[in-house]
Amino acid sequence: MLIGSDDGRSIVKPGFVAAKDCAVVGPPRAGNVAAMTDVPTLDRRTAILAGTALLAGCGGRGAATPLLRAATYTKGEADVRLLFKAAGLAPRGFRVEFSEFTSGQLIVEAMNGGSIDFGGMSEIPPVFAAASAQQSFRQIAVARDDVNNQVVLVPKGSAIDSLAGLKGKRVGYVRATTAQYFLIRMLESVGLTWTDITPVALGVADGAAAFAAGSLDAWAIYGFPIQRAIATEGARILKTAFGFLSGNYIVAAQVDALADQSKSRAIGDYLRLHRRAYAWAAAHQDEWARIVAESVGVPLPFVRDQFRRRSATRALLPVTPAAIASQQAVADLFTAQKLIARRVDVTPLWDPRFTAILEEKA
Repeated sequence: MLIGSDDGRSIVKPGFVAAKDCAVVGPPRAGNVAAMTDVPTLDRRTAILAGTALLAGCGGRGAATPLLRAATYTKGEADVRLLFKAAGLAPRGFRVEFSEFTSGQLIVEAMNGGSIDFGGMSEIPPVFAAASAQQSFRQIAVARDDVNNQVVLVPKGSAIDSLAGLKGKRVGYVRATTAQYFLIRMLESVGLTWTDITPVALGVADGAAAFAAGSLDAWAIYGFPIQRAIATEGARILKTAFGFLSGNYIVAAQVDALADQSKSRAIGDYLRLHRRAYAWAAAHQDEWARIVAESVGVPLPFVRDQFRRRSATRALLPVTPAAIASQQAVADLFTAQKLIARRVDVTPLWDPRFTAILEEKA
């Protein structure tokens, strides 16, 4: 469940307005999950407005079956559709319409715009939302996950051999995501500040292009672009985010969906599906690695190496005081860095109503 880019782009399934396209995922036939289709990239405004059009198109048919509009990231481990298909899982009693995003920040924006009901992100995008005028979502669970797939990369042949070597260098990062947060903390760990580097805010696609072209001296990034850069360009990991990130990722739901009894029930069942899917992935590492490698388009050994270096096995956990305190510490750092205008209290963003479900025995 790793975080995408702030590149102003998100992706939705084509034909989302038509009622016939509303049931993207349904109960499997003969053990098979419904196939997903390739999707085009749309601009941010279109993506945020998509939910309104979707509801208009879905209003007539199948109204008795709740529709959950869920976010997913593109490709690899973070693609929920890929994981559900591999695990042989699908919703029962509700339908899911997936929209692809490359950024937790965009997922928060889409929730604020009312176009999706459910999504995941790091601790960081909700902090920026808390400092703004609108927070139309609540954080309902914690996804505990790996932090060793969040790193600072340097190009093949780079002379940079320590974090201190980043001083004066052009370092790409993704704004308002874990990449910005762990980069700040890494710099602080060696006595550097944000002003000691030349930070370059780029989305994932633009960052990958700039890194490949030699326009960056280093790149703070996460997820499948790491394995791709290592496999295709000979990039090297300078430092992982282990010790700099908590490993807590946020699962959030839109406030109107939570207020709707049928949708809230569907959200609970969807959380159960996620727990089952994570358990399958943990029990089938070799098979899952092969599927992820094919999705990302890198040789299998690179994904196996990533899995081997995991700091934690993915798990879905209930809201706790410790999780709230962890996110508050993130918010306080961004306040101290003057990256948000005022100190924010993240406590009102949290909603523990699904604790009983998240504490069920597997």
